[in-house]
Amino acid sequence: MSSTGSTQSTSQGSSDSSGLVWIIIMIGVLVTIGKIYFLYTLYQKHVLRKTNNSNPSPVMYGDANMVSPNLWIEDATVERFLKQIAKEKPIRFTFPQLAGITRNYTIRLGSGGFGIVYKGQLPNGVQVAVKVLNTVGSEDKRLMEQQFMAEIGTIGRTFHANLVKLYGFCYDSIARALIYEYMDKGSLDTYLFDKSHIITWEKLHEIAIGTAKALSYLHDECEQRIIHYDIKPANILLDNNFTPKVADFGLAKLCNRENTHVSMTVGRGTPGYAAPEMWMMGQVTYKCDVYSFGILLFEIAGRRRSFDASLEEDERWFPKWVWERYENGEMEKVLEMIGVDDEHKGETERKLMVALWCVQYQPERRPPMDKVVKMLEGEMEIVPPLNPFQHLLSTSAPSKDLWSGTSLSSSGADNQGLRFHSLQQQQQQQQEAARFYSLPV
Repeated sequence: MSSTGSTQSTSQGSSDSSGLVWIIIMIGVLVTIGKIYFLYTLYQKHVLRKTNNSNPSPVMYGDANMVSPNLWIEDATVERFLKQIAKEKPIRFTFPQLAGITRNYTIRLGSGGFGIVYKGQLPNGVQVAVKVLNTVGSEDKRLMEQQFMAEIGTIGRTFHANLVKLYGFCYDSIARALIYEYMDKGSLDTYLFDKSHIITWEKLHEIAIGTAKALSYLHDECEQRIIHYDIKPANILLDNNFTPKVADFGLAKLCNRENTHVSMTVGRGTPGYAAPEMWMMGQVTYKCDVYSFGILLFEIAGRRRSFDASLEEDERWFPKWVWERYENGEMEKVLEMIGVDDEHKGETERKLMVALWCVQYQPERRPPMDKVVKMLEGEMEIVPPLNPFQHLLSTSAPSKDLWSGTSLSSSGADNQGLRFHSLQQQQQQQQEAARFYSLPV
């Protein structure tokens, strides 16, 4: 009996020892694996750090849940990249942020049918102009939302030295607002029509060229062509150096380059600046902006409104008066009336000649903005302009775009004129033009 018990005890002890050994071995293996994994992780971190320091690159964006493995590393190149991206895209602000930016709407810059503009400041110290849109009335609200989307959909995707920058917007149940860069000198109309504000002839010429470049960019250099529809001095803002920046894209429209004509169901633009075809509810082209720029150019060159009822009757409509003086070889009389000095007579006359081309009644006669820029800068010869008011007398029309070729001849061009389908249509066109320019029919 004792021998058998001893044998069982020995066998049990041996089994316990063997199990303990296996446990120790497993622990050792796990510890070894843990050490290897730890060392491998350290090695990977070292390699990543070395790679990023020697060849930094911007973070690629994809899945929002992905985290950069070296997120804790301060990378100046990436920071600059992210700041640049933030600058190029409009930011959505909340209503409390809007109140903070404007300091509870303390400084009011101006107002109009669209709403009120306040001066503000972003957290980084950049001064801004905050346009708080008017949302009163269902019809006004619908129109406001259309203009709100037009602004963000056009100026929000562009970048040019002569276009006002849109920093961001606010859209919620309380407020609708647009946040622009602040322009120290205000709008151009102040310097053209208020004699108490002084501006040099050189600056006026630079403003004309800068505005033309902005329109050329909108028409020909954006991914989709942008038609502004409301070019006028009030929408040309000036920074501290009088650099012009086109603003107010509430009426602007994106269009494909393949579609040369855009249907108009309602009149757009400002009377006196909008092209005549914009009030006839038909097909319009980007050349309507060229016409508006021509009127603007007359006002820049003459430092007066294109139509001034306070003057003598024959001088009230400045573009027509300039044409009559040009036709009679009396441009010197125009320059004397404007009061331009001898040094700047040449560039002022150049602006007037370009303006006469831009305000041609037929869109096909108006030059594209890239050619306007070249003519203003003196890089392209200005062919003697055709009569912009021939439509009031003639009954024939040009059959093609006069600026589609490399050269332009004025010989016999006046005989082309406008071709009306009927006398009734001609009378209607004349009445439209008379109403548009506030002239007697």
